[in-house]
Amino acid sequence: MSGFSRSMATGLLLSTLALAACSSDDDPAAPVILPPLGVTTAPTSVSSIRVTFNSVAGDNSYEIERAEGAAGSFAPATTVAAPATAGTVTYDDTNLKVSTLYRYRITAVRGTSRSQPSSEASATTFAFGGNQTIDVTTDITTNTTWKAENTYVLKGFIHVANGATLTIEPGTTVKGDFNTLGASLFILRGAKINAVGRADAPIVFTSSRAAGQRQPGDWGGLVIVGNATINRSGVEIEIEGTNTASGTTSGTNYKVVYSGGTTDTDNSGEMRYVRVEFAGFAPSINNELNSFTFAAVGSGTKLSFLQSLAGLDDAFEFFGGTVDATNLVSYESGDDHFDMSEGYRGRLQHIIALQTTQLAPRTSAGSASTDPQGIENDGCNGAGCTNGFNTAPFTIPVVANFTLVGTGDIASSASAGGVGMMLRRGTGGYYVNGVVSRWARAAFSVRDGDTYVRAGSTAIPNLATADFALRNILLTENAAAFQTGGSATQNTFDVTGNALEAATGATSALFTALPASGATPTTATLDWTPPSASPAATGGLTTLAGKLATAAGTVVTGTAYRGAANPAGTKWWQGWTTYARN
Repeated sequence: MSGFSRSMATGLLLSTLALAACSSDDDPAAPVILPPLGVTTAPTSVSSIRVTFNSVAGDNSYEIERAEGAAGSFAPATTVAAPATAGTVTYDDTNLKVSTLYRYRITAVRGTSRSQPSSEASATTFAFGGNQTIDVTTDITTNTTWKAENTYVLKGFIHVANGATLTIEPGTTVKGDFNTLGASLFILRGAKINAVGRADAPIVFTSSRAAGQRQPGDWGGLVIVGNATINRSGVEIEIEGTNTASGTTSGTNYKVVYSGGTTDTDNSGEMRYVRVEFAGFAPSINNELNSFTFAAVGSGTKLSFLQSLAGLDDAFEFFGGTVDATNLVSYESGDDHFDMSEGYRGRLQHIIALQTTQLAPRTSAGSASTDPQGIENDGCNGAGCTNGFNTAPFTIPVVANFTLVGTGDIASSASAGGVGMMLRRGTGGYYVNGVVSRWARAAFSVRDGDTYVRAGSTAIPNLATADFALRNILLTENAAAFQTGGSATQNTFDVTGNALEAATGATSALFTALPASGATPTTATLDWTPPSASPAATGGLTTLAGKLATAAGTVVTGTAYRGAANPAGTKWWQGWTTYARN
C-alpha cells in the first residue's frame, strides 16, 4: 500500500472512531407516544355519559379531560389505569348537568412521556324523559328502578308487591294513561317506594294528556298501604275506589285491604319532592281514589315536599296510621285538601291549601264533591267501629303551621262545602299556628258531642288533659269563625281564650303575593311569605306544653309566626310546585 493510501485509511479510521465516540454520548431518541384511537361517547342517563376508547400496549394510564358546551375549556375529569392487555377502556362520567353537551379528549401516559390529546368526542346528556316512553302494564314484583331519562305510562292498576321496592329517580315523569280509566300506582303492604326528587328535579305523576287538555280524574292516583294500626277492626277494610275487578290479576283493580295492621313504626319508604297532578277516580259515590292515599302507613315512612294539583277527590288522605309529613301543598282540590280519619296519629307541619274554584272532572271518572273543605277530620265511621265515634285509637293528629285559603264566595262553594276545618265524628287533634281565610261558610265546624268530648267539653281546652285544641290561629275573610245551625250538632270554642284572632284586613295582605278572591293564580303569583307587617308574621305559639308537647315530640316545633311560611325562612314551595287548571 502506498504511503498516501495508508494515510487515507488511517484518517478514515480515526474519523469513524471519533464519530462513534461522539455518538455514544447522546441520549437515544424518545419514543413517539400516540394518543388513543376510537374515542366515542354516548349518554347513559340525564346525568352521565360513557366514554370509550382503545388502549395501546405499553401505556400506563390515560388522562381524560372534559369541557362543558361547544366552547368550554377543557379540565381534568379523571385518570384511569391502562388495562394489562390492550383493548377497550370504558369510563362513566357522572354527576353531570341535564340535557347538556360535553366534549372529551384523552392523553396517553407512558412512563414520563405523554401523547398529544386525542381528537374530541362529544355527547349530550339526556333530557328528563327524553330517551324513551315505557308502558307499565303489569304488577311490580321485584326491585325496580324508574330512570329519569324515560317517561313511564301506567297502563292499568299497577301494584308494587310485598317485598319489592320501587325506586324513582329525581326528575322522572310518570303518566297515568287517560285511556285506562283509573290507572293508578299502589305500594302494597310490605312493599316500599323510594321516590326522592329534588327541588330542581321533582318527580311528577301526571295525566297522559297534553297540558291545556288535562282534567281532574284523568288517572287514578298514588296509594301507599302500610302495616300500622287503624281503629276499624273485625272486618276487611278495603281501599276506597278498588275492588272493581275480581281475583288478583296483575294490572287490574282488585281489592286492596289495609285493615289488620299491627306495627305503628312500619316503613313504606320515602317520598320527597313529588307532585301528583289531575288524579282521582270514583267508581261510585263515596268510593274514590285520591291524589295521595296513605292507608295505615307507619311512622318509619318519610314524607316531605309533596304537592297535589287539581285532583278529583281529596288531595291528601290519611286512613289511620302514624306517618308524619312536612311541607305539603294542595292547589284546587276536588274534595278536601287534607283528610284524616280512622285513628290517624301522625304529625303535619308547614302545609298549604288553596281553593279558588272547583274544576270539572273528566267524563266517567266520577262527580265533583258536594262538601269540599280545607281540612276534614273524622274519628271512626262505618263498618268495624266497635264503639261508634268513640272507637280507639282516636284520630289525634298534630297539625301545625297551616295556611288554608278558600274561594271566599258561597256561589263557588259546593252545596255542603266551604268550611276551613271540618272536625267531627269523635276526632281530636291539636291545630296550632295556622291561617284560615276566605271560607264561605265558616273557618271551623266542630260537630258532634263525641268530638267536643275530646276537648274536655269546654270552650277553652286544657292542654294538660285535652285531646283536642285549636290554638293561635289567624282568621280573615271567613263568613264566621264557627259554623252554627244546620242538621249537625255544632260546638264552639272561645275565640280569645284560644288565641283565635279574627283580623279585619284583606287576606291578600297577609302574604307577599296572593291574587284577589275570584282571580286566577299562576305559579309566579303565589308567594306565601308574610311581610313583616303582616299579622301572620307574629302571634304564633312558641312553646308547646302539656299533651300537645307530648304528641308533637321532636317532629313539630313551636313558631313565632302563623301559617306555612317563615317570614325569615326559605320559600320552600318554590321551584318544584306548579299551578295549572288544565
